Amino acid sequence: MTTVTSKEIAQFRSQLSEYPLALQALDIIEDCEGDLEDAAMTLAIRVGQQPERANSEWLDTLAKNWRAIICQQDFRSALQNSSIKEMMEHIKAMPVFPSILATPVLIYVIKQGIDNFCEPFDSVK
Repeated sequence: MTTVTSKEIAQFRSQLSEYPLALQALDIIEDCEGDLEDAAMTLAIRVGQQPERANSEWLDTLAKNWRAIICQQDFRSALQNSSIKEMMEHIKAMPVFPSILATPVLIYVIKQGIDNFCEPFDSVK
């Protein structure tokens, strides 16, 4: 289980105040007592997805599906500093990303460590 603290949620709220869907996602994360996987599953169901795996496996798989975009060098330094605003702006312009799921995915990546998360992608390059 990946947990987000109340303090971290408040920091993300501050960064993402211009993104109503991100704020909704943060509300759900807070309602799930910081359990990121549980919140992501709840959000996925709300947007019509039907995850068929355990919560932690599903979020990990979803994040990996977005790895090629998340691990672009332009966004990496911001994510290393726990800033997801730039990435949210980029994702907002991409119709293939369910925007409401971007927040839990990016927080998950930050919690895993961006270098650790991107390592398999880097070795393929």
